[in-house]
Amino acid sequence: MNLVQPIRDKEAIQEIKEYFKEQNERNYILFLLGINTGLRISDILRLRVRDVEGWSIFIREKKTKKVKEVKMPSELKKALREYSKGKPKNEFLIKSRNGKNKPITRSMAYVILNQAAQKFGLERIGTHSLRKTYGYHHYKQFKDVVVLQRMLNHTDQKETLRYIGIEQDTLNDYQKKFKI
Repeated sequence: MNLVQPIRDKEAIQEIKEYFKEQNERNYILFLLGINTGLRISDILRLRVRDVEGWSIFIREKKTKKVKEVKMPSELKKALREYSKGKPKNEFLIKSRNGKNKPITRSMAYVILNQAAQKFGLERIGTHSLRKTYGYHHYKQFKDVVVLQRMLNHTDQKETLRYIGIEQDTLNDYQKKFKI
């Protein structure tokens, strides 16, 4: 089974941000939304300009059907303000170049992220890596698995730690240090 992983290296995240910013503003916004909100790709792709006008994103999650509020950090808010300037409120943020007003597909989002990952030598990266990256770095910064569990809508803490790769990191560290 080939599970996708979070992007653990902050330097790699910065390089990918710069790459997307230079290459394609839409893809830059896609990446920023994923790593700064923890939203699932299915929810990111449904966002419209009107959904990001304030400091919070209010969304009914596609998977859980729960209403969720996500506060945006200032870097994301600033980028969204610049990106959406002059766009109709009903326009999808991550708009496809094909058709009138449709978001890109999940598979296109995967291609975009996977190509960037390959360019920077990262393996096992997919659309879900954005959410896992958010979770991983949130946990590393705040060390509060209970809050993160609630943010990700997980049922228990073990699930959250396994999801963001912390459990596997810990096992790997112990195994590396093990000696008889």
